[in-house]
Amino acid sequence: MVCSNPAVLVLEKSMTAIVAPVAGEQRILLHKVSWQLFEALLEELGDNRSIRLTYARGTLEIMSPLMAHENSKRLLEKFIDILVEELELNVKSSGSMTCKRDDLEQGAEPDSGFYIANESRVRSKSRIELPLDPPPDLVVEVEYSRSAVDKLKLYAAMEVPEFWRYDGESLRIFRLEAGEYALVENSPTFAPVLTSEIPRFLALSPQSGETAAVRSFRDWVRQMKMRRI
Repeated sequence: MVCSNPAVLVLEKSMTAIVAPVAGEQRILLHKVSWQLFEALLEELGDNRSIRLTYARGTLEIMSPLMAHENSKRLLEKFIDILVEELELNVKSSGSMTCKRDDLEQGAEPDSGFYIANESRVRSKSRIELPLDPPPDLVVEVEYSRSAVDKLKLYAAMEVPEFWRYDGESLRIFRLEAGEYALVENSPTFAPVLTSEIPRFLALSPQSGETAAVRSFRDWVRQMKMRRI
């Protein structure tokens, strides 16, 4: 029987286009995909899946994370959890929630998202609708292989205040200023902690294990707090 569901056909096409994985991800790029088809694909796939989609005006990227990617993502989430706890900040995690704007015809599913400054505005919400609701205050993307979609432009258009990009070695932190991202050394969200030091704690995990890396990071954050008092 021939399948006529366009969303399923896109999935089948993408499976035949899978390229060899690069370090932490497999990426598939499809062009001339309509916004309506992107939304149908989201509906067809549902929320319980590992692949992540990015859409920008006709271009669809399907990314399947591998173990290195997921390990880095999870450790960064743990570090951010420590930062909000130790700095006594309110937080609501949005995880890989699909951030999409119909008016922009753009959508993305970051590795992690966090509401911090706007936490009180979404605290009781089980569903976020952009642009009626604010976007996450911070989104994190692990990219061992660079996305073909310009995430800086995409998240800037969605007015995400802060964007972190980790490539397996370096962590780049971008702050939204006058509609464009500026590269900053440390996150203003977590001052006075020097977030530029995070990669050295990520590097501890393969050597000493995640538990040791998390413990060392928490101890360091507490030391940073004491020095600034």
